[in-house]
Amino acid sequence: MAAKRKFLVIAVVWAAAVAGPAGCSTGDGLEAQSGTEKIEAVDAVATKASGNPFGGLSADQIAAEAVAATKSARSMRIAGKVTSGGEPLSVDFAVDSKGSCTGKIGMKGGNAQLRQVGKVMYIKGDEKFWRAAISSQADAITELLKGRWMKVPQGTAASMEGVCDLKAMIADMGKDKSELRGMAKGPDAVVGGKPVATLVKKKPGGETLTMYVAKKGAPYVLKVVRTGGAESGALTFSDYNKPVKAVAPPPDQVVDVDNLGAAAAGALSASSASGSRSGTAVGA
Repeated sequence: MAAKRKFLVIAVVWAAAVAGPAGCSTGDGLEAQSGTEKIEAVDAVATKASGNPFGGLSADQIAAEAVAATKSARSMRIAGKVTSGGEPLSVDFAVDSKGSCTGKIGMKGGNAQLRQVGKVMYIKGDEKFWRAAISSQADAITELLKGRWMKVPQGTAASMEGVCDLKAMIADMGKDKSELRGMAKGPDAVVGGKPVATLVKKKPGGETLTMYVAKKGAPYVLKVVRTGGAESGALTFSDYNKPVKAVAPPPDQVVDVDNLGAAAAGALSASSASGSRSGTAVGA
């Protein structure tokens, strides 16, 4: 369905925003590890020098450490607004490495709540959201889903697999070794009450990427801002390693996607195929 494309656009935008700087690594940054060891390693780096944890490091090296730290996270909250193809999108959700997530998304004046529990996703949108997300049979579907959650198990035609998969979102971080090489230090700032180092990269065509990296604790990415490009916007990252509690809605408030009726299911399936192609194009 078209909603799948919208979620994928968001995933692509924020993942690309934090993934690119890993290409700036000169080999002096943290190497990829796993589990608790990575978290302990980045914590050790962050606290090695009181007052100025990045003393002596170049902008590229700071970016490499920030990406290594962010990749080590077991969970995080992502919030902000982006624009893709001239269309504004808003997102605010918490996601973990086990596939659980909960939050909300907004597009074209509509809003929806999102939950994933195990391998099942639940979406509860208002009328404007569903009309924006579904290309056909909108009247029948929006009426049936009014005040209800749509249940979308993985493997179904309308499945949005990967939307709540933190591991998949950050899997490509650091693969491109050249895209964002050559960052510059900006003035220190504060994000969410926390002191941050500012890294800036100006790209051909007028696009600018600004990354804000935590100066206390692990050097996580706390904010990414893109301006001047086709996919602009600002996203904040917080609540690192905090548990994500996603609870399935009451059964009497749920409509299984397979029970939407033949015509509606056909519309969702067709839109899903179209959305998948569009999502692939965006991520290319």
